[in-house]
Amino acid sequence: MKKLLILLTLALSITSLFAQEDTLKQVTSKPVRFTFGTTTLVDMNTTETPYKGGLQLEIQHRFSLIENYHNLFGIYGSANTRIGLNYGITDRLMIGAGTTKDYQLQDIQWKYLILQQTEDNRIPVSLSYFGNIVFDLRKEDAFGPTESFRQIHRLSYFTQIIVARKINNAISVEIAPSLAYFNSVPQNIDTTAGYKNLNLGISAGARANVFGSHSVILEYDQLLTKQNIAVQQKPNLSLGWEISTATHTFQIFAANYNQIINQRNFVFNTNDFKKSQWLVGFNIHVRF
Repeated sequence: MKKLLILLTLALSITSLFAQEDTLKQVTSKPVRFTFGTTTLVDMNTTETPYKGGLQLEIQHRFSLIENYHNLFGIYGSANTRIGLNYGITDRLMIGAGTTKDYQLQDIQWKYLILQQTEDNRIPVSLSYFGNIVFDLRKEDAFGPTESFRQIHRLSYFTQIIVARKINNAISVEIAPSLAYFNSVPQNIDTTAGYKNLNLGISAGARANVFGSHSVILEYDQLLTKQNIAVQQKPNLSLGWEISTATHTFQIFAANYNQIINQRNFVFNTNDFKKSQWLVGFNIHVRF
C-alpha cells in the first residue's frame, strides 16, 4: 500500500512539473510585434492589421512618369490617387474600402492574420490572407461592344497568402503568391489575342530599419501568367523611404508602375524599370 502511495505521489509530482513547464512555454511564447510599420509596403500588403476597433486612413498618390523639367519630372503630369479606410474588426481581422481615380475603381478589401511569429520561434513566420473585390465604374463602352456588356464585367478580384518573418529588430521580409481574376479583359475582336482573365503572380518585399523611425522599403512583383499579346507585362519594382510614428506612417518611393490596385499592377503595367521608366509616389497612413 505504501509503495502504491509513493508511486502515485511521484506520478502527480511529475505531471505537475510537466504542466508547469508547458505553462512557462506558453508564457514565453510572445508574439513578435511590428514586423512592418503599417498595412502596406508600397502597394504590397504586409501581415499587419489595425488593432480591434482601430481605424486607418490611407492616402496613396502616384505622379506620372519622370520625363523632363517641362512636366517637373512627373509632378505636372497625370496623377493617380486612392483614398481608403481600414477598420479592425478584431486584432487579426481587417476590412476596408477605397476609391481610386484611374478607371474609377471602387474596392472592398479584407485581411486576416492566420499565424503570428513568436519571439521564441515556436511559430517562425507570420501568415496572413488578403483579398479584394474591385468595381470598375467607367462607361459601358469601356468593356467592349455595348450589346454584350453585363454589369458583372465591372468586377475583378485579387487574393494572396502573405508569409512574413522579422529576422531581427532591423530587417523584415515577406513573400506572397497571388491570384488575380478579371471578369472582363481587353481582347482583339478579330483575333484570339488579348489578356487572360485568370492570372498568377508572386510578390516579395523587405523593410530595413536604418535609424530611429526611418526605414528603407523594397518591393517586387512578377506576373507568372503569359498573356496573348505582343508586349508582355513588365515586373514591378519600387524602392522607398519610410518614416513611422505611433499614429502616422509616411512613405515616399520611386516605382515603375502607377496603378494602385494590386490586380491592375500585376497584369497591365508596361513601364520597364530597365529602361529607366520611373515615377515618384507617396503613401500616408493615419491611425486613429
